[in-house]
Amino acid sequence: MSMNFSRFGVVGGGAWGTALAQLLAAEGDPVRLWARETEVVSAINADHRNPLFLPDSQLSPSLSAIDNLADMVDLDALLIVVPVPFMRSTLAMLPDSPAPLILCSKGMETGSFAFPVDIARDIFPQRPCAVLSGPTFAHEVAAGLPTAVTLAAEQADLAQALAQAIARPHFRPYISTDVMGAEIGGAVKNILAIACGIVEGAGLGLNARAALISRGFAEMTRFGMTRGAQAETLAGLAGLGDLVLTCTSSNSRNFSLGEGLGRGVSADSLLADRRTIAEGAHSAPVVAAAAKAQGIDMPITAAVADLVAGKISVADAIQDLLNRPLRAEGR
Repeated sequence: MSMNFSRFGVVGGGAWGTALAQLLAAEGDPVRLWARETEVVSAINADHRNPLFLPDSQLSPSLSAIDNLADMVDLDALLIVVPVPFMRSTLAMLPDSPAPLILCSKGMETGSFAFPVDIARDIFPQRPCAVLSGPTFAHEVAAGLPTAVTLAAEQADLAQALAQAIARPHFRPYISTDVMGAEIGGAVKNILAIACGIVEGAGLGLNARAALISRGFAEMTRFGMTRGAQAETLAGLAGLGDLVLTCTSSNSRNFSLGEGLGRGVSADSLLADRRTIAEGAHSAPVVAAAAKAQGIDMPITAAVADLVAGKISVADAIQDLLNRPLRAEGR
């Protein structure tokens, strides 16, 4: 496999996919962005904007949008930025090639408990894969603001080559071989961001938010270590770094969803009113089920799953968490 990556494609025309495509195209390099929505394809090609998902960002003229995945076949590497519920069906339409897949979505698939990299390996067993994760708001990356992420691949030379190819003066990838740690950090932090939004919406105070971030990180670590992740990855950009960002800002879709829940708005009405997906709402019941199957204690995750499903009120969830037996902090 060649380690020369200069021609990139991005699969997924939402805010994050568009921001990554803009990152790669900003200096004039040609980049192809596949989007499902015809209005997104038309707007990017005609006006160099994505009015549906990233309306305030002017896009590079070297970024072109396409609606046929077959047009990705000749590229050197592809960034996959499709929401996890649609990832398997989208990848199944992607033409096979030697080009590595960089998985940039966060979550777990219902039923299979598969992470994005697992889905990619199911469909393309021989194709190299990497994971990009970390504390990123799409509009800041598109605007060229300083950002650092984790780029993980089991082959260190692949991680190094991909990181070198996508790095920009304001975008710094840190290299890792802990793919599972990068996947788990991204999936669990979205759930905890909903929980922190609930704390904000319910007016429970900053003490409660700090406690929730700390105890949520303990859940992330338990889940990750049981599944083979490395503690340093979970304490790094893809875990704790991303957790801090999305648990402290209403710019996070997951945090804002939690705010609505904390104010007493139903999950159904909040989710129905969104064009974009709050990944944590999908991931919470999946991660909670996976944890239960493995006997991993994740009470905050389980509470968020029940709240999103409408099985419990915010007041009852808070009371249940506060009434848990006292224990050593390391447990």
